[in-house]
Amino acid sequence: MSGSDLPAIDIQQLTFTHTTPGALLSDKPFVALRDVNFSLPRGSRTLLVGGNGAGKMLGRDVFKDFPPNVVYLGTEWAMNTGTRGDIVVSDFLNSVGGYRHKERRDHLLDILDINLDWHMHHISDGERRRVQLCMGLMGEWDILLLDEVTVDLDVLVRDQLLEFLQQETIERNATVVYATHIFDGLNTFPTHIAHMCDGQFTLNPTPWPLRDLDNLLEDPKAKEHFLKSGSSIHALALTWLSNDRTVRVQAEKEGKRRKVRGARAQTIPSDSETFYKKYDYSH
Repeated sequence: MSGSDLPAIDIQQLTFTHTTPGALLSDKPFVALRDVNFSLPRGSRTLLVGGNGAGKMLGRDVFKDFPPNVVYLGTEWAMNTGTRGDIVVSDFLNSVGGYRHKERRDHLLDILDINLDWHMHHISDGERRRVQLCMGLMGEWDILLLDEVTVDLDVLVRDQLLEFLQQETIERNATVVYATHIFDGLNTFPTHIAHMCDGQFTLNPTPWPLRDLDNLLEDPKAKEHFLKSGSSIHALALTWLSNDRTVRVQAEKEGKRRKVRGARAQTIPSDSETFYKKYDYSH
């Protein structure tokens, strides 16, 4: 198999666990991923839908020989202290190599509607997010991992960004994996769609639009709702997430899972309730 024929991402038997904040020593580690297996071709755009081992990218083992030109952009960046300092955007971009990518940088400045004279500590969250995207995308990346990073963008900038990413996959054979909860305007964007629930794929990355609905949507009502809603990604995501919640709530009722979300049956006041009621002078 030639280098160009290798999948962009190839993951086999990947399981990942971690401890949750505030967990006790006796608590079991949280299983974030369970035996994940999938492969993505170069030039694909995969939309990852889901409620709030060893992997390979570009033929390399990511744990031993991490490949170059892989970019991850997530929401936590804009909260970092360094991104909120009194620094001019032009200087900020140059500090991360903007001068090496002038043509692509300038193209992104126009797409993302960025003012080079902005000061990072004076701009809004949405404007700061645009700077992050320009910073991350101005190099010629091969794989782009996006995690809810478009949440602060206005609809026009978001649409122009998605068009840019689509062109990158077509013209440079780059690969995009996009996790989001905003599905408006996405129907023509992905080449593949995937659904993850409880650390597992209930649907591995599958070509979009979906073809084999009888197997992918076994519930007749879910299939009917999907078709009546114009076979949109929004309708599909709503169907999947609604079913995910139903399964989780049923597992909690049967004692298969500890209830951690929603209202709790509680007859004895909590410590915080007792404390704040003591100093409540509103009555």
